[in-house]
Amino acid sequence: MGKIGYFGNFTRPSSRLKKIERIYGKTGGLKAAHLANLQRLYRRRIPEKEIVSGEAARLMTSLSFAIGRQVGILVSRKGSVAFVVVGDSQRIWIPDLSNFRTGGNRLRGLRLIHTHLKDEAMSNEDINDLMLLGLDLVAMVQVVGEGLPGAISYAHIVPKEGEQGWTISTVNDIGRLNVDFKGLIEALEEEMSGSRRAHDVSGRERALLVGVNTGPRWRAEEAMDELEELALSDGVQVAGKVIQQVKAIDARFFIGRGKLGELASRCVSSACTMIIFNNELSPTQVRNLSNFTELKIIDRSQLILDIFATRAVTREGKIQVELAQLKYTLPRLAEKNTAMSRLTGGIGGTGPGETKLEMNKRRVRQRIAKLNSELKEIRRQRVDRRRLRDQKSMPVISIVGYTNAGKSTLLNALTRSRVGTGSRLFETLDPTSRRLRFPSEREAVITDTVGFIRDLPESLMEAFSATLEELDEADLLLHVIDVASPRLEERIKTVNTVLERLGLQDKPLLLVLNKADLLSSEQAGDLSQRLQGLAVSAVNPDSLPPLIEKISEIIWLHFSIRRF
Repeated sequence: MGKIGYFGNFTRPSSRLKKIERIYGKTGGLKAAHLANLQRLYRRRIPEKEIVSGEAARLMTSLSFAIGRQVGILVSRKGSVAFVVVGDSQRIWIPDLSNFRTGGNRLRGLRLIHTHLKDEAMSNEDINDLMLLGLDLVAMVQVVGEGLPGAISYAHIVPKEGEQGWTISTVNDIGRLNVDFKGLIEALEEEMSGSRRAHDVSGRERALLVGVNTGPRWRAEEAMDELEELALSDGVQVAGKVIQQVKAIDARFFIGRGKLGELASRCVSSACTMIIFNNELSPTQVRNLSNFTELKIIDRSQLILDIFATRAVTREGKIQVELAQLKYTLPRLAEKNTAMSRLTGGIGGTGPGETKLEMNKRRVRQRIAKLNSELKEIRRQRVDRRRLRDQKSMPVISIVGYTNAGKSTLLNALTRSRVGTGSRLFETLDPTSRRLRFPSEREAVITDTVGFIRDLPESLMEAFSATLEELDEADLLLHVIDVASPRLEERIKTVNTVLERLGLQDKPLLLVLNKADLLSSEQAGDLSQRLQGLAVSAVNPDSLPPLIEKISEIIWLHFSIRRF
């Protein structure tokens, strides 16, 4: 079985198609008598408490033997046959089941019974179909002798966290198959519902984090740790992390179908509502993954955008976030139902109508143009403010650094402000400026900017250019580093890379080694000497005077040179 796909003749069942009892799959080469016998399967009704009746099983195995192909039926919970499918000698293909939707606590409402021509166990493809499609149950009937039903194996999910996710049972004689199917499914869905209620106490989304890696595993583990921090910062419950080592990325699903079945199993057992990928997915990959798992599928870029959307406070910040979201969304817009979507006419089939997709894209482009116009006005206002600041002889200091390095805490400590802080990634989104008074009675403007992160999406860099332009006018950049981070060197490199992308690599820069109170004095001293920076603790004011003195020394020298 397996290889879930849609033949050209796989369309949603309608009342018209139901009347002619359509046979799905590889029907080419079948005799009229075989097709007529296959249509007879639609008239079989399976008792609600039975997985499959002996009569239906005998008809399926005899037909399968006669045509040399696998035969399958998809049966509703009321016992009616919704689909009859013909495959080849090794597998069958599942038609479009979108009319049979699953819910958060429900299975599909369909069970699959199909034949196997060879003496073989339940295949991985059978399990993948069970998990990916959310089927009630998958059963396999062996064809023996001259088309008689032999042993029957059946599999269903096991919604218990930490377990395999499914179970397989085998009965050597279909006459001994004694399973209360209705009771089994009701118990499974009740267990699923109980598991979800237990996890949904907070009302938050629950996600499985997935990373696909082609390089060293230790690097993938570091990246997954950061993805977990991002998810927690966005208020998402993390059910677990999965890393798959691959030689090459799967163009269609990004990960292999076997692994996708395992992910679906884990999501069922841990009551997940979404899968978050640490990699950037193409629009097609997101669509394919969503269709097959029926879960929310988002990638790292979308997660960061979502965090930004919840943290933006000022009008400027909201414009920048919306612009970034629209640029990210534009290539990912897709119509779910393209039937009757275009009004065509005239020679060549072109007419006055637009598809819904085209209309949506046009509206998004119009909105992007409007937001760009508003950002252009913001840039003009910034230029005016900078000109006024220069007239007042006010040097500018900008705080930069990796997200959650303690930039806002340092701003508060230096200026005695109360800017919001917290131990979350991207806690501060909108730029904040305060006056910094030196012991010499001189003053400067010090600005806290949005934190950087590795592999910052290009759309964010573009959308936040108005905010990051503030850095271009700075007389000094304070690069704040979290010395307690196990990824210290990598984060320094990330910030330097972003500064280079902004053309700021030649700006005067001072390394501020924050959170030095978490190190011993010897460790802090060695680190300061190696990195040529100043060790401070933003929560300890006594550690700040050397930093203030160094800042004063650098900015007044640079500011005087810049003015003259």
